[in-house]
Amino acid sequence: MLVFNRLRIDPANGSPAVDYRIENGFVESRTLETDATKRSTPAIEKQWQRLTPQQLTSRLVADTVLLHWLRRRMGVYALIRACNQDSSSPNNPALESSNQAAA
Repeated sequence: MLVFNRLRIDPANGSPAVDYRIENGFVESRTLETDATKRSTPAIEKQWQRLTPQQLTSRLVADTVLLHWLRRRMGVYALIRACNQDSSSPNNPALESSNQAAA
């Protein structure tokens, strides 16, 4: 996996950092849990979760850093499609890859 397809946003206010990545045309995120009182404790990375179009849209409205990063990495049109994807759509990259694997 290419490193430039990941973005970590650390609010530096005690809230957990959030990692974002682009995977097969979808945006995924995970939180990075740390114990702020114990600096020597390593961070615990949670599992990657694919963002739904609604989650992606709400995060883009709230976070301009994420918006700019995704726009540069994915392009405007792909980002708009990601915010409007229907999981049952035949143009859904996840369905295309699962259909190819089944064949």
